[in-house]
Amino acid sequence: MSKEDKQPVSSAQPTGLVALNNRVMIRISGPGTDKFVQGQFTQHVDEVTRDQSLRAAACSPKGRAYCLTRLVRDGNDLLMDLDSPQAETTLSHFRKYLMLFRGTTMEALPSARIFGLVGEAAAIAVAGQGAKALARPGQVLQTHTSHLIRVEDTGEGIPRYEWWQPSEEPNIPSGLPEMSLNSWLASSISAGVPWLTPATQDTYVPQMLNLQHLQGVHFKKGCYTGQEVIARMHFLGQLKKSLFRLSFSNLDDAPTEGTRLLDRGNKVGEIVNAVLTQDRQGEMLAVIRHDAEMDSLSLDGSEDAMIRLEHLPYPVPEREQKTQADT
Repeated sequence: MSKEDKQPVSSAQPTGLVALNNRVMIRISGPGTDKFVQGQFTQHVDEVTRDQSLRAAACSPKGRAYCLTRLVRDGNDLLMDLDSPQAETTLSHFRKYLMLFRGTTMEALPSARIFGLVGEAAAIAVAGQGAKALARPGQVLQTHTSHLIRVEDTGEGIPRYEWWQPSEEPNIPSGLPEMSLNSWLASSISAGVPWLTPATQDTYVPQMLNLQHLQGVHFKKGCYTGQEVIARMHFLGQLKKSLFRLSFSNLDDAPTEGTRLLDRGNKVGEIVNAVLTQDRQGEMLAVIRHDAEMDSLSLDGSEDAMIRLEHLPYPVPEREQKTQADT
């Protein structure tokens, strides 16, 4: 991320477009594409269609997510995205399983690009009036060789989209305001959508990241790596911590991933993602125990920081039953 991208951004989330250079597009192709994806990801591959794109996680045998991605149908192939810092390591791990599927490949697309769009006007500018038909997260509009995907709105209800260009240089409309990458990341936090970093890989079961409420977990599909742990947590009601949206102030820099959150000196959670949105203040997502007292949260090592609970734009019903046990 460049120095410019790290600058504070306005919480008003202006309409515009941003190149998501922090992500790499991957193409999976060949006769074993769907079987490979079905065995490695939390999503049911049959529900990823020309008109519907869904989130998914890949997990260790212990059910901990090491990859959060989106699956997009592109003809007979599947596209997915990986966060750049972890992309090569994650691809190497997947290829160990891919060897079982002769003739099937999984390769990064160096010339492909993914753009983030904030506001319906931006979506119309790149895809025409047909963008208005995208009314809910996951819906896809095919635009020649690209895919316009409606993703989760911000906490303030501002529409967001992703524009995937797997094979051609995009013709970006003139006059469309360009946004910083940090601005897009702030909109993702506002929408309650997390991403993984080296500090948070292999740490959380997908439900702890609210992925089941972001079209990311299919609980009735067949066997996949980590399914036993994930299914048991869901069907036995064992989820004791989950993702919360918080704001912070009185800090010069955004807290780093993995920083501990305390309740009266006791650890109750840790930061997953955080960005500055204004001078000395910003927003973050954190996995926190359901039995923590939100009014008394503090940030480990930053005694002057002020922490406040913010609204998530989707319900998390698992929080209704608090318990003293941790997961």
